[in-house]
Formats: sequence, C-alpha cells, structure tokens
Amino acid sequence: MQEVVPIDATSTTPQHPRLAGALSAENPSVRLQAALAAGSSADPGFLEPLVERCATEPDFFVRDMLSWALTRLPPELALPRIRQELASERAQARAQALHTLSKIGDRSAWSWITRDTLHDADDEVARTAWRVAVALVPEDEKADLAAELVTQLGRGDRGVRLSLSRALVDLGHETETVLAQAAEHPDPAVAAHARATAWLRNHPEAGRDEAMRIVMLGPERAAAADTAAAEAAGTPDAGEPGEPVRC
Repeated sequence: MQEVVPIDATSTTPQHPRLAGALSAENPSVRLQAALAAGSSADPGFLEPLVERCATEPDFFVRDMLSWALTRLPPELALPRIRQELASERAQARAQALHTLSKIGDRSAWSWITRDTLHDADDEVARTAWRVAVALVPEDEKADLAAELVTQLGRGDRGVRLSLSRALVDLGHETETVLAQAAEHPDPAVAAHARATAWLRNHPEAGRDEAMRIVMLGPERAAAADTAAAEAAGTPDAGEPGEPVRC
C-alpha cells in the first residue's frame, strides 16, 4: 500500500513537523509531494527542513523540487542559509546548494563561488560550480574565470570533461586565448581537452554524443577514427568530426 502523508500547504508552524516527516518518507513520491507543498506554501518556516533534506535526498527529481521550493522563499532569508551549505562536509550538500543558487539566479552570490569551490575534490560539486560560476560571473571577471577553469582541463571522466568544456564554451570569446595556450600544454590529456573544447566552440550544433566523443578522443583522433571506419566500410572519407558523410 502506498504511504500517504497529508500535507496542508495553507498551514504554518504547526504543520512543520509533519512536513519534515514527509520529506524523509520512504516513498519518493511522498517526498516529492512534500517538497511541492512546501514550495506552494512559500512559508519561511520550511527553510531549515528543505535545506537539510537537500543534503541527503537520493532522488534527483525530489532534489530538484527541493531546490524549487527554496526559490519560492524570500531570497534575503534563503540565500544566507544556502551559503552556509557551501562549506558543508557533505559533498551533496555543497552540490545542491550550488544548484539552488543557479535556480535563484541572484548575481550577488557570485562572490561565494570561490577558487576552492571551483577546484572541489568532488567531481559533482566542481562541475556544478563551473556551471553556476558561468551563469553568475560579471562581464568584467569572465577572463579571470576562464583562466581559472582551464586549470581543470583533463580532469575526470567523460561527463566531467564535457561539463567543463560546456562551461568554457558558454563563457564565449574570453576563452579563446587560454584554450590556445592550453592546447600546447605538455600533458597530452590537458592539450587534447583544450583542443576538443576549442572544436566545440566552433561547432555549437554538435549533439551530446558527438561532443562527448570529441572531448574524450580529441578532434584529431576522432577524425582519424572516422577516416579509418570509412575506409574499412569502403565509404568516402567521413571528413571533419560532426560533419555528415557526403556520397
């Protein structure tokens, strides 16, 4: 039988213990409905249970609803509490706080995205920080951010590398010089990642799968693989990665 925890979104303080219980219910659907009720109510009294649940919630959709509920609260109350989570010992708390900041979109939070945050040892925290930093950075600080982000080239698995490439691409022309310099880096993984990111800047139409392949192989190896595959199949040269084969 499905667990049912009634939530009265019009209630205030007396309902908070019941909401907290629903947010930690075994059934993710119940937790989702609790987060929805909290957001619909927009009662500042829900701030603490929402923030606390963000740090431990295992379900992606529930976490996203928790963040949405936090965006419904007055920023002057929510932002300082969310900022505290950026220093949490729990990686998920840090990552979800960053995600929530991206949803709120208050540019005053830009200064909270520190160098340590961009270099966080946890890949999920770091890649979220990259995305949020690009969204909040002031125009006159984009060059500094680009210089900081390129120090992370070559890091992590395919998903992490693609996240970094996307962040650098979204920064725009500020990345052109630093990527060209990084393409000459003595570490081949860094150099290949830099060249792949530059390729993505020039091919914004590339789909996720193609972008992932370019980021992992580098544009030169991807082109060579395409050519070898075309020759093995007896078809014309596949040309530049991402371009359709023309017969």
